[in-house]
Amino acid sequence: MEYIYYPLSILTVVLTFLPKIQHQHWIFRIATFGKIHITAFQIILLVFGFFAVCTSLQLFIFQFILTTTILNSTYILYPYLLKSKNKNAVTGKNFVSIISVNVYQFNTEYHHLIKLIKKYQPDILLTIESNKDWEKAILELDNDYTNYKKIALENTYGMHFYTQLAVENINVNYFVADDIPSIKATLKTKDKQNFVFYGIHPPPASPTEEPNSKEKDGELLSIAKKIKQETLPTVVIGDFNSVAWSRITKLFTKISGLKDARIGRGFLSTFPANYRFFKIPLDLMYHTKDISVRTLKTLENINSDHLPLYAEFSIHQVKNNQHKASDEVLKKADELIIEGEKETSEQR
Repeated sequence: MEYIYYPLSILTVVLTFLPKIQHQHWIFRIATFGKIHITAFQIILLVFGFFAVCTSLQLFIFQFILTTTILNSTYILYPYLLKSKNKNAVTGKNFVSIISVNVYQFNTEYHHLIKLIKKYQPDILLTIESNKDWEKAILELDNDYTNYKKIALENTYGMHFYTQLAVENINVNYFVADDIPSIKATLKTKDKQNFVFYGIHPPPASPTEEPNSKEKDGELLSIAKKIKQETLPTVVIGDFNSVAWSRITKLFTKISGLKDARIGRGFLSTFPANYRFFKIPLDLMYHTKDISVRTLKTLENINSDHLPLYAEFSIHQVKNNQHKASDEVLKKADELIIEGEKETSEQR
């Protein structure tokens, strides 16, 4: 069994530490998405080694490396492993509800989304990958939502925003490319508290899409710098095409000062929707400290490749939220933003 154990052990250890190389090509980033599954497989390998591989010094060394790697990954994933009983014990009267869903542009079963929205009736709806066909198909939602912003694109980066809340302004930003929008809206809760909403969808680095993460990194960090200047409670939600423990997402939080709404609630993996044991948490939510999240969960599939993400939150205090980040972190962010702006895509 050595011919199975040793090659697979080497492969999983390499995949675990490959993302630590600070290179933006997808090869160095892709393993970050599989950290949950790689860690689970390493635990199986560790047990397999004890029972199926002949005892030797080499086995001891490999088992030690596997154990160390598993412990390192567990430390990173630990905040998402245990669900906190107090997470849903948030008190308040006026909760804001959000559904963020990557509809999958080529999905034509539009009625599933309409049925979902009728069922949950969120205060805010963000659709991602919605094009002109989607815009026409969900036109009836205009009757339920008094305010909306429609950005119908055919490049899988379209976005539609609907809300029943009072709106001060809605802006569309194109931070690193003129075909990758994000939405910023200043809204007012039912108890008259202002807050800022960001809906985002940066492009992924993968063998089938962008060869590197320059645009994604630049987009996320541009948004982080904008959020850093916000003085109102702020929520960011969308398909990040990144996981919470990735280097770029951690840099995003360092600059923006936002909290990860997922911590203490489990992984809540959203992609790919139809694979129960191989999903990845790509759809994320972050918020300022003066926002309390009562509910964060995935909803039923609408025939998309992503599960919808549903959240309920309240604002428990309003104060100046300006966050300070170190000069070194900001300098690194500026460099990555410039690289993202310079990058051109042959895939869109």
